[in-house]
Amino acid sequence: MLYAVGALTIFLTAIGSAFAATQWARAAHEKALRSKPFPKEWERYLDKNVKLYASLPSPLQDELKGYINFFVATKHFEGAGGLEVTDEMRVTVAALACMLLLNRKTRNYPKLRTVILYPSAYIADPETDTVHLGESWNDGEVVLSWNHVTSSSQDLRDGTNLVLHEFAHRLDQEDGAGDGVPNLQTEAQYFTWAEVMSEEFKRLRSRVEKGYKTLIRPYGATNSAEFFACITENFFERPHQLKKKHPEIYQELQTFYQLDPASWREQESTYLDSPFKVKK
Repeated sequence: MLYAVGALTIFLTAIGSAFAATQWARAAHEKALRSKPFPKEWERYLDKNVKLYASLPSPLQDELKGYINFFVATKHFEGAGGLEVTDEMRVTVAALACMLLLNRKTRNYPKLRTVILYPSAYIADPETDTVHLGESWNDGEVVLSWNHVTSSSQDLRDGTNLVLHEFAHRLDQEDGAGDGVPNLQTEAQYFTWAEVMSEEFKRLRSRVEKGYKTLIRPYGATNSAEFFACITENFFERPHQLKKKHPEIYQELQTFYQLDPASWREQESTYLDSPFKVKK
């Protein structure tokens, strides 16, 4: 009996050591990828396609470059509808997706395996003929229209950004449920999040039903998951307006993302409704 217990202890210790070694090797590999020099050509892609990049403080720009290096090296990109994927596409998508990871202790979308890019809006299901701009699936895929990736990231006043939207869904889905509640740090945060977001979601739905103009685009009133994705777009693109009109939402997102975009730049106080639609 003592021999069996001793053998089990040795076995479990060996398993624990092997796991620790694997974790260390994974962390070292990630650190090495993130520390690689950032190509000058890639920086030109950021200046051209990612308007948010110029707003970031220098330390966050450097952090973002490291995340981009890791994302491009570890995620598979696949063209669809005749599109040939280029480095410009990879870097642009990676930069926008990794905006949501900055300044937080989080892994780089561990369940994401493949990013599929179409040249423009696409029909995902021929039986329904529903046109899509982007989708995020629990099975490890994100699908995006490249045309709308670039067009939606050019104007920071409209509060629409296809990549931010779909990768907010990825954060929401990390616990296995796309319910508008991402992984939070404490029980108290879950309580406050539920209280604030449920009330704000009901308010948005009511205003949309009455035909009122809203800062958060009407698509956010579809369900709680779309609400989270839409307020994330506003948090990064129109933080001053969101903070003024929905201070409790801004505070919850600031706590979750550990960022304060309103401090990055001065923005226009006016806002525009957008016809930009993202369907899941």
